[in-house]
Formats: sequence, structure tokens, C-alpha cells
Amino acid sequence: MPPASTGASTLIVAASSQSSPVSTVTAAETADRLEPGGPGYRRMSFALFAAGVATFALLYSTQALLPAVSASFGATAGQASWTVSAATGALALCVLPMSALSERFGRRQMMTASLVVAVVVGLFVPFAPSLGWLIALRAVQGAALAGLPASAMAYLAEEVRPKALVAAIGLFVAGNSIGGMSGRILTGWVAQLWGWRAALGAVGVLAVACAVVFHFMIPRARHFTPGSLNPKALARTVGGHLADPLLRRLYAIGALFMTVFGAVYTVIGYRLVEAPFNLPQGIVGSIFLVYLVGTVSSAAAGRLVARLGRRGALYLAVSTTAAGLLLSLADQLAAVLLGLVLITAGFFAGHAVASSSVSRTATKGRAQASALYQSAYYLGSSAGGTLGAVAFHAGGWAGTVTLGLLAVLGVVSITLYGSRSARIERRRSAVMASVPN
Repeated sequence: MPPASTGASTLIVAASSQSSPVSTVTAAETADRLEPGGPGYRRMSFALFAAGVATFALLYSTQALLPAVSASFGATAGQASWTVSAATGALALCVLPMSALSERFGRRQMMTASLVVAVVVGLFVPFAPSLGWLIALRAVQGAALAGLPASAMAYLAEEVRPKALVAAIGLFVAGNSIGGMSGRILTGWVAQLWGWRAALGAVGVLAVACAVVFHFMIPRARHFTPGSLNPKALARTVGGHLADPLLRRLYAIGALFMTVFGAVYTVIGYRLVEAPFNLPQGIVGSIFLVYLVGTVSSAAAGRLVARLGRRGALYLAVSTTAAGLLLSLADQLAAVLLGLVLITAGFFAGHAVASSSVSRTATKGRAQASALYQSAYYLGSSAGGTLGAVAFHAGGWAGTVTLGLLAVLGVVSITLYGSRSARIERRRSAVMASVPN
């Protein structure tokens, strides 16, 4: 999200990509759209809040349980990490196709189908007879969940009045954050009392309750106009975005930041349950409260960009992340927790800068540009979780930190290259402007 707020801030990008067409409609066209205090708005808010809770609780349901999953199946950290990476990787691969399907079959229908499939699969997950079955079920779950971020923002943009759109998005994002964080904490404490299978069952029950709320509360779509599935047009749009050097750099930065974050939070449970910390599973799950730091640093990203510029804000974010990684090497719990705070703050700030820049950079096909960022972002999560666990198995926590520092170095290199390219382009433009016609 992604972790909780990470996925949330990614969804903000999708919202901005969808909001521009809404802002150009006439007052008459928006007269019957939802607004605070009006009929249907509160129902819509509760419904999407519930969907957000279910989505992120399910997506990362095994992350806090990896040490217990490893012990149950006799698996290494790298093998168990696939229970997270399979879900996020499948989501990354399915975001674009799901966004295209929502254009044809409707936002509400796509969200409903995605949530139902993910919840049904979630009820089978606790009974997985082997690690292979668990990973397969999680992959199906991640693919199903891709339909929610692909459709929710478009639904809001079409059904909510422009002036109320930000507030509506905020409620959905709150559901993402609470779902991601509470799901991890819930699984940690339930696993400590009754085991990891019971913990996954508890998340499944929570998701069922959220799905029921969503089904009965979500208003029908009144402003959706079905479009045709046009793979060639989609391919042209996607190809245009991938040909843009700045967008490619932003996608790479998002993936690398998420590689750090995915590696750290996939492996941290293994470190804390072992000596010298020996923390119980419930306390390890509660470590994810650190995510709340990300809410603050994400909100501050706009002010950082205004003061330091986009590249300056990225340099500050990577410096903070790197400092947290190095501090986490200490064997004192207070130092590790402070390191996690710095890693989380740096990651969320950098992610907010990169993701917001995508929508600003793309002049056409902004929804697809944002979907590509989500794909890169969740692929980074998948890669980070697996590679971080492999590095931990090979070299302990120092191995995971080394992987994180290499990813941070990648962000710095890309940002430096972007700065150099911008200088060269400015000089070329100045030379061209000085040449007489």
C-alpha cells in the first residue's frame, strides 16, 4: 500500500485524473449529483468507506503473519513472502484491464463483482492445505481487488458534485488507511491467541461485513455512460505514456520507493520475534501503527514541493528513508522503532511527490497514466517483499537494509539524471530561441 496510506495516496492520483472532465460539465448536468447533506451522499460515503476497509485489510492480511506462516509450513521468509507478493503483483497486473472493463460494464458493477470475489476467496484462504495453495488463493484475491481502485475514483467523479469530490475521496481514502492498518493489527492479536488461520478468518469475516454494507448502501450509478472496449486505443495511450521519459522516471521512482517499504515491512516481523527482541505476535502487529506517520508526511509533501521543488522534496525523502534504514540496524528496540518512523515518513513523502507528479505530467489519458503508476507501485511492493525476505534469509536484517539502500540509491540516480536532462533541455531551448528565424 501497498500499505494502508500508500494505496490511499495512489488513489488520490486517480481521483485527480478523473476530476478534470467533471469540472467542465455545466451546472444543469451536476444538479442531480450527490453532495453533502443530500440524499444518497451519506449512503455512498459509508459504502465506499466499507469497500476501502475491506480492500486493504484483505490485500495485506498475511503481512503481519509471515513468521507464523513460515513456522506452520516450514518455509523460509522468502517463500512465505509470496503470500503478500502474489496478491500485490496480481493487483498490479490487473489494474489496467479492470479499468477498461469498468468503462464497458459500469463502475458499480465492477466494484461489486471485485469485492464479492475477493471476499469469497478470503473465506477459503484460512483453510489452504499448503503454502502453494495459500499463494495461489492470494493471487486470485489480488487480481479481484484490482477492480476496486480501478473503478471507485471514476464512480466518485461521475456521481458526486465537483465541489464535494475532495471530501468524498477523503472518506474513501480513510477506509483504505484504516483497513490496511487495522487488518494488520487485528491479525497480529488474533494470531497470538488462536493462530494465523484464525487471524485470516477474522479478516475474512470483517470483509464480509464490509461487503454487505457496501451492497446495501451504494447508490446506483446515474451518470455512467457505457463505452466500448477498444484495446488498440488503450494500447496507443499506454504506449504514449511509456514513451514519455519523465513519466518513466516517475514510475521507476514509485516502484523503487515501494521496494524499500515492501521489503522493510514484510521482514520486520521476522526480526522482532527473534532475539534480542523476542516480541509476541500481537505487539509485532501493533508496530503497523507507525503507518500513521505517513498520513502526516503525505500531507506535508505539498508544502515541501512548494519550498524545495519536486527534486528537492525527493532528495529530502530519500535522505530520511536512508537515515531510517541505517538507524534500524541497531539492536535497541527504541532505535528500530525510530528507524521505522523515519523510513515511513520518507517513503510516504516521496511517494506523494512522485504520484502527484504523474497526473500533472500526463496531458492526455490521465486515468491510464495513474493506472500505470499503480502497476509500477504494486510491482515494487511485490518485488520488495520477496527480495527483502530473500536478503533477510541470506544476510539477516543487514541484508534487507542493504537492499533498501540500493533502491534508495536508484531513486537518487534517477532524480539526478532528471535534473541533468532538464538542464540540457533548457540550454537547448535557449539556443533555439536565440537563433534568428
